[in-house]
Amino acid sequence: MGDVPPSLRELLATGPLATVVTINPDSTPHVTLAWAGLDGDEMVMATFFNLEQIKIRNLRRDPRVVLTFQAKQHSGEGLWPYAVVQCRVDRIAEGGALAVMDRLAEYYIGPGQQFAMRDVPDGLVIHMAIDRVYGQGPWAA
Repeated sequence: MGDVPPSLRELLATGPLATVVTINPDSTPHVTLAWAGLDGDEMVMATFFNLEQIKIRNLRRDPRVVLTFQAKQHSGEGLWPYAVVQCRVDRIAEGGALAVMDRLAEYYIGPGQQFAMRDVPDGLVIHMAIDRVYGQGPWAA
């Protein structure tokens, strides 16, 4: 996609939960929630437990994934602002999940905060290239 819109960076800095949509083997959607954010110009999320969960199996089989983020503030007119980020998995890396979650904790919990669980397995980090950004808000322009 190229450069991530600054307005999307600003939205993600407010710590909105990501709705994560992957594709099941029968082509139906699988939907979960996760912490997700940017690592440079790519999306990133991590997991520690059940590394064979449906979301991970789906992403290993079909790299297409859609993340949506709803803004935490609303002007009172129309829909709440939201961003839809269409991605494809670039790589799933073993290890490093706690470092990613600590970095995301700065947005989800607050400045200087760390992910609460410290005694966790190495986990997985999912790196996703952004194909398209749209939705309701300045990032859709």
